[in-house]
Amino acid sequence: MLERATGLERAKGLERAKEEDFAPGRLNGSGPISIVDIGSNSVRLVVYERLARTPTMLFNEKVLAGLGRGVSKTGRLADEAVARALKALARFRTLSDHAGATEMHVIATAAARDSENGAQFIRDAEAALGTEVQVLSGRDEARFAALGVSCGVWNPDGIVGDLGGGSLELVSVSETSLGKGTTLPLGVLRLQDEAGSSMREARRIAQEHLSGNKHVPDATGKTLYLIGGTWRSLARLHMVRSNYPMQVMHHYGMTAKTALQFCDEVMSSDVEMMEGAENVSRQRRPLLPYGAAVLSEVIRTTRPDSIVLSALGVREGLLFNLLDDSVKAQDPLLAAAEELGYLRARSPRHDLELIPWTKSLLDVLGVKETERARRLRTAACLLSDIGWRAHPDYRGEQSFNNIAHADFVGIDHPGRAFLSACVFFRHVGLDDSDLAPFVRLLIDDNQIQHAKLIGIAFRIAYLLSASMPGILPDTRFETDGNVLVLRLPDMFANLDGERLRKRLLQLARLRGMEGEPVIAAR
Repeated sequence: MLERATGLERAKGLERAKEEDFAPGRLNGSGPISIVDIGSNSVRLVVYERLARTPTMLFNEKVLAGLGRGVSKTGRLADEAVARALKALARFRTLSDHAGATEMHVIATAAARDSENGAQFIRDAEAALGTEVQVLSGRDEARFAALGVSCGVWNPDGIVGDLGGGSLELVSVSETSLGKGTTLPLGVLRLQDEAGSSMREARRIAQEHLSGNKHVPDATGKTLYLIGGTWRSLARLHMVRSNYPMQVMHHYGMTAKTALQFCDEVMSSDVEMMEGAENVSRQRRPLLPYGAAVLSEVIRTTRPDSIVLSALGVREGLLFNLLDDSVKAQDPLLAAAEELGYLRARSPRHDLELIPWTKSLLDVLGVKETERARRLRTAACLLSDIGWRAHPDYRGEQSFNNIAHADFVGIDHPGRAFLSACVFFRHVGLDDSDLAPFVRLLIDDNQIQHAKLIGIAFRIAYLLSASMPGILPDTRFETDGNVLVLRLPDMFANLDGERLRKRLLQLARLRGMEGEPVIAAR
């Protein structure tokens, strides 16, 4: 009878979900918002969950219409490309409406603004979409690209390069401001049209536009942030060929020297025959040498120390621009971690209590935190319980994979490895024999030991609290010489137990404390 009743309730719940579009796994907020990006190489629809500090995609589709192909020679958008784009745009309107988007923003870039028949195409696009199309100037495009990097990279410092099919935008960016930028006719489709199959000519054209250009910002000693499908494809190829241990594109980085060497290899090779080429879409492969030609000259001209890929660009920059200043100032990693914890943890409030609780424990143990370490520990607290629904034997593994490959921004790859390790150790204990091997390639032994420290702290906290809020703030750690002391309020004295003492001993030994831990009344 109980099983039948439970089944009936479940069926009613599913029916309600269908009727109301009720989805507990989503944060609807202001409702979905869609952006249509009419680029020189592709047209794309992205429906975002809501307007928020960390944009989350509900739906994403692109069509490689190739609007910019041939424009530099004919001055016109090709009829076939226009037809392909307009068909895609009509489809995008229907998909956006069906996804429940409350707003649609449409932008068009170099191909539309530079072609003789671009104005007519925009009118046809507006008819297909039923809304206004904003044709971005080169300056607008550079600004939104830089805002996209500001959205996805915590405290950026350098210049942003956004390589499209028709143009290249360069603009300086820092933690607090955007600098002046420039737009150059160096898109990969345009360069392919002008240089033909000659890489020497492609490099000459790129050098001509970049060398001595006073509007090109300087990145000496800083970072060059790369946006654009061709540059992402280059990075994907480099990942494969270097056996890189993580396949997350956002914040993939390399030194400028390494990037230059790889660009030279791509320009001098038959891309189709290169090892790993199958990991790049067939339509993108012919453009890789031209993207490499532009990148090599940008590096030589701007002189950055490092290269970092950004998965966020003009579209996310447009959304970022719509946010209130107070939301823009939020830490994107912590905002994303808090959202995921809210959606998956047993008690998000308990996760919040972990933040000051772990801080006080580290203070007692004499552990000094850098600002980076503080951010990562805070994020680990917010993510500490996202795996609780998994089978107990696989909670560590599933939590690790969810965090390592999450659609987070504001964090580099070593940071992902550290976060994943913290929550892994929270579930499996201090045995690191099953820790994914790539973690040791991204973080050192000291960081692994620190992740163990955070992990064992979580194991103690969850034993004390049964994963519910209200207890941790009333507990306190102290040291008595070389002895760790946990003080509990009288009302929680019964929490003392064998498993708790065992974990306290593990914590003490991890910190080199030889005395037996003590549990005492406050």
